[in-house]
Amino acid sequence: MSPLQITTRDAATGPVLEIVGELDYTSAGELRELIAGTDLKPGRRLVLDLAGLTFCDSSGITAFIAARNHAHAAGADIALAAVPANTLRVLRMVGLDQLFPLHPDSDVATRA
Repeated sequence: MSPLQITTRDAATGPVLEIVGELDYTSAGELRELIAGTDLKPGRRLVLDLAGLTFCDSSGITAFIAARNHAHAAGADIALAAVPANTLRVLRMVGLDQLFPLHPDSDVATRA
């Protein structure tokens, strides 16, 4: 089991949250709280960098949706970067790949 680690950094387009470890029912609340406390400005972009994500269950997917709702309520955008293949498969199965811009890495996500 990999404990969840979240690192926040600022990019020219807005905050980038680097998510490492397992995002499941025991840790998704931590991500949701961090996102809820993230100050987003209109026209900015919140990027969730998932390069280090080792596992994601439905609670993690729900946290992504909460992040999207928070960003849109602030007039901001959201993007997912470096989505692992297993998580991408789930996003595609439930149609969430149509709601989230997907990028190969956070550098591309912060330029787009």
